Amino acid sequence: MKVLLTGSRGFTGPYVRAVLEAAGHTVIGAVLENAMTAPLDANEVALDVVDREACRRVIDAHRPDVILHLAGVAFAAEKNIEPYYLVNVLGTENLLRACIEVGHVPHKIVLVSSSMVYGTPAQGQSEIDEDAPLKPANHYAISKVAMEFTARTYFDRLPILVVRPFNYIGRGQAINFVTAKIVDHFARRAPRIELGNLDVERDFSDVRDVAQAYLGLVESEAKSVVVNICSGRAYPLQYVLDTLRAVTGHPIEVTVNPAFVRANDPRLVRGSTLRLDALIGARALRDFDDTLEWMIGVDVPSMFKLPVPVAVA
Repeated sequence: MKVLLTGSRGFTGPYVRAVLEAAGHTVIGAVLENAMTAPLDANEVALDVVDREACRRVIDAHRPDVILHLAGVAFAAEKNIEPYYLVNVLGTENLLRACIEVGHVPHKIVLVSSSMVYGTPAQGQSEIDEDAPLKPANHYAISKVAMEFTARTYFDRLPILVVRPFNYIGRGQAINFVTAKIVDHFARRAPRIELGNLDVERDFSDVRDVAQAYLGLVESEAKSVVVNICSGRAYPLQYVLDTLRAVTGHPIEVTVNPAFVRANDPRLVRGSTLRLDALIGARALRDFDDTLEWMIGVDVPSMFKLPVPVAVA
């Protein structure tokens, strides 16, 4: 199939492109022109999804079998909230409306939301499934909820699949994301690091496993549905620190900066994989320690690895 991949030069895009092409699909990467660090190649197009006419032009010219919409403003800090709504909501609306207006119905449109739409899990909730209530607690999450509801207005006209990725990590991730920040500090052998709340456990996936999940969903028959992309395994941030200390032998000093502690941060966030497994089959996920070692560039024999913690509600 011909896949239009927005956000193709972001953190996730190159991994998704690689698995799609390895599976025999043709990928057209859509790139934000004013963010380009290198010229477009033969399989790329310039596209700002906020520009409605540009969306119409690209969809009409290429008529992709699949649109995989990774482009968006990711959550880091809410210094300027306007881009969350312009890109995440209006940009998605522009792509969907463009398909209708040029008379092109793809085989599938995959829209990327976020697990942050769930907000703080209910008391005693050990796993979050797709039927959990939506309780967005910041503008990023609100923009993703708005994007999802916008998409639902097209469910009767377009074959849309909405995905909610939980935390995922890998090489190339920006250091304003906490795990990448920790890896960067160990790689540089920085003497100290300032972090927020360490008493949190998160569902972590390897970006390469996430890319494989996208491939499975693109090739599935699923549509008009929402699905989590997660591992079903939760790890404390302290475990990330302890593992990287063991891997590198670097005794970094950790201090908690109150400015980095979010009052509404849930202690445990872990997703249910049941719907994803039902749609694409059971997956062989990479070991979390192996992902951290890959990020730091170290290969450690299994006999020296730390015991993996078991998350509890």
